[in-house]
Amino acid sequence: MVTRFPPRSSRPRGRLRILLASGAASLALAAGSVVPGNPLAPAPQEAHADGGGSTLTVAVAQSVDSLSPFLAQRLVSTSVHRLMYDYLTNYDAKDNRTIPGLATKWETSADKLTWTYTIRSDSKWSDGEKATAEDAAWTFNTMMTDEGAATSNGSFVSNFKKVTATGPDKLVVELKQPQATMTALDVPIVPKHVWEKVGDFSKFNNDTKFPIVGNGPFILTDYKVDSYVKLKANKDFWRGAPKFDELVFRYYKDQDAAVAALRKGEVSFVAGSPSLTPAQADSLKSADNIKVNDAPGRRFYALATNPGAQTKDGKKFGDGHVALQDQKVRQALFMAVDRTAIIDKVFQGHAIEGEGYIPPRYDSYFWKPSAEQKLAYDPAKAAALLDEAGYRKNGAGKRTGKDGKPLDFRILCHATDPNDKAIGKYLQEWWGELGIGLKVDCLDNVSDPWYAGEYDLAFDGWSVNPDPDFVMSIHTCAALPAKAKESAATDNFICDKQYDALYAKQLAEYDPAKRADLVKQMESRLYDLGYMNVMAYPNAVEAYRTDQIKSITTMPSAAGNIYGQDGYWSWWSAVPAAGASGDSSDGGSSTGVLIGVGVAVVVLAGGGLLFAMRRRSTAEDRE
Repeated sequence: MVTRFPPRSSRPRGRLRILLASGAASLALAAGSVVPGNPLAPAPQEAHADGGGSTLTVAVAQSVDSLSPFLAQRLVSTSVHRLMYDYLTNYDAKDNRTIPGLATKWETSADKLTWTYTIRSDSKWSDGEKATAEDAAWTFNTMMTDEGAATSNGSFVSNFKKVTATGPDKLVVELKQPQATMTALDVPIVPKHVWEKVGDFSKFNNDTKFPIVGNGPFILTDYKVDSYVKLKANKDFWRGAPKFDELVFRYYKDQDAAVAALRKGEVSFVAGSPSLTPAQADSLKSADNIKVNDAPGRRFYALATNPGAQTKDGKKFGDGHVALQDQKVRQALFMAVDRTAIIDKVFQGHAIEGEGYIPPRYDSYFWKPSAEQKLAYDPAKAAALLDEAGYRKNGAGKRTGKDGKPLDFRILCHATDPNDKAIGKYLQEWWGELGIGLKVDCLDNVSDPWYAGEYDLAFDGWSVNPDPDFVMSIHTCAALPAKAKESAATDNFICDKQYDALYAKQLAEYDPAKRADLVKQMESRLYDLGYMNVMAYPNAVEAYRTDQIKSITTMPSAAGNIYGQDGYWSWWSAVPAAGASGDSSDGGSSTGVLIGVGVAVVVLAGGGLLFAMRRRSTAEDRE
């Protein structure tokens, strides 16, 4: 992760009129022309190389938490929604700058409290209805008034005062305070005429009637819980139809099995959980017809502590270890983590040592602690901090509290993530030398204990968007659950008034440099609190078959990731190779291309029951 790219918010904001549909881009899109090397140009409509339909099959390590854009938080789910629904704006695959989506242009009043979006006239829902400003207004108003609908993206509308559609092509949003994220509202716009029939948004998973009405580059046609999601190419998508007729994301609980499937040609692409291990990547580099993409990612990988689970009204719940409410104990644990060893031995160089909360890919917001502030690897100092906190070693070398009980912790581990397992063993060794016991709980479903607050520590992390607002919002007091053990926007039950005050300031700041400084102050505060310890910024390590995929767009296009983009560029731009084959079966291993079916498939195999509420979306899971 060496290459860094400026985030969208590093460009001037708050001008009276913002027209981001530039003349050249508008002409290219309007004319339907193809600009060489431009992933944003409409896809050519010539016949596929194989003379018929084609399938792109993607192996992933996650199952869908919900197909409802109001509930989904996992990366696989939100990635599917980017394919199904248009957003008001999008991010350029080249440099993350804001570009038109469902809105072709936008303007703000002099006081920056009123935003007017012009909705494009050439977008329609897959049932034939036209997409209008009324759909966007209904989406936002529903999130503003229904707690269930605000589950995933409520932070984007918490500052909205009023949203109206003044015409089919005019959306007006009135704000309580200035809001710097108005060109980065990562909210899928849904069709009002379909969704207004939903009763309980907190329980509706959008998986009962197919095909699902959407207006994105793909249309979801079928879904089987923990097995697959099927989509077809939207031939009427305003930017141009995808070149693959089918797209398949298949879930593999065993990452080695997914890699084996890639070797056999049963899948076209594999991303891992969320990345391939160094050994897997190295083994694929010499394989025939396979290309490995190893590029700077947009994730951070962290160690999180339970600060004491609580609801918005302060009701405590869960069984987190009380010792972790002591800042000295938390800092001692983090100072006994050798990040250099983690980078060298676990990631084997396919990552950068962690520091601040925002990855270096977004250099305007990237922060690192000062030498005096940094919790550097220092086991001796960690031991001294534990002594100061009242946890001293007994005759058997175990740390005990004043009550005489040994200092033993639990850490939640994703069973499908080999990094969690490997680092868990190192933590047992390092913390064991301090006299601390550690049980590594590797579970298929970490959601239930996490939301219940029944854990001490957890492997955590998120995929960060070009605008950092969302990933910063999940640590505010407002993100806490309304009721104990309910799913909520909070990542880790953190609630700190000083942090909240900084969050409010950055949200209202339009000046890019001033806002970036406020975000860095938030990162510094989060670091000092000691509830989160960013250990690494992993590379995006993934692979695909060149005999199935001729070309595909990374984001950033110069050197970036394919899976989990801030947009739909990879799958929308992918070009089938001559004679490409893919597997769209529900569970078989056929590699034959389905001719003329026109269905894109996101497949997630494994079997299991659909939880009424979503499962935990930590780290690699959420955008």
